Amino acid sequence: MKDLSEKAYAKNTYAFSGFLSTGELADLKDSAGSLSFITYSVFGGYPEAERCMVAFGSPEEFGYDPTWPITVIKVKPLAPKFSDELTHRDFLGALMNLGIDRKVLGDIPVKNGKAAYVICSDSIADYICENLNRVKHTTVVCEIASGEDELRELGPELVPVGITVSSLRFDAVAAAVTKCSRSEMIRLFQSEKVTLNGRVCTENSKSLKDGDIFSVRGYGKFKFTGSFGETKKGRIKAEVLKYC
Repeated sequence: MKDLSEKAYAKNTYAFSGFLSTGELADLKDSAGSLSFITYSVFGGYPEAERCMVAFGSPEEFGYDPTWPITVIKVKPLAPKFSDELTHRDFLGALMNLGIDRKVLGDIPVKNGKAAYVICSDSIADYICENLNRVKHTTVVCEIASGEDELRELGPELVPVGITVSSLRFDAVAAAVTKCSRSEMIRLFQSEKVTLNGRVCTENSKSLKDGDIFSVRGYGKFKFTGSFGETKKGRIKAEVLKYC
């Protein structure tokens, strides 16, 4: 990241990274002080993307907007009636079998267990379209997605879940939304099965902030959106969005 930032600064033109995981993006944010000589932004093809590219530079510094080198490919079964039920792991595995580096792949939103949208670097898009023809036991076809209606489908469905908790401690919120006992949730923390903003978190007493994204292995992924009052018994009302 430091090399890319220096390249952008020296050449007065945008420099783009590969796709970074949420943990890597968090590391970049933590070290942003050493890159203060240049602005950077992140984008992964749609607003809720987890894996994102980083662009060093800004319109204010360079005088023009960045053109993100990102392509969205729709992968769908040739014969939907005979398609397997396909998961994110199935699509990712098929891509990895083509010898593709994970850094050129962003999110892979799966729709209805049949089709998926592969977000990738422009440089690999043609190769994927030409060579990805089977996922699991299902024959698939690829096409570049460009219509606005299609691109709107990329975002995950977020279902609001209301909870009441004694505090906004991480373990209390996670236990409430997963309906686990507090002791079972602490065991999950200790087993490193809980992540916060892309990093494994064992600090169960940590307080959550609005916008924090966490996952509990075996229970799903969630976004904490904050508290909004108290019950008559003094418990805190809060809301969590569940990724579906």
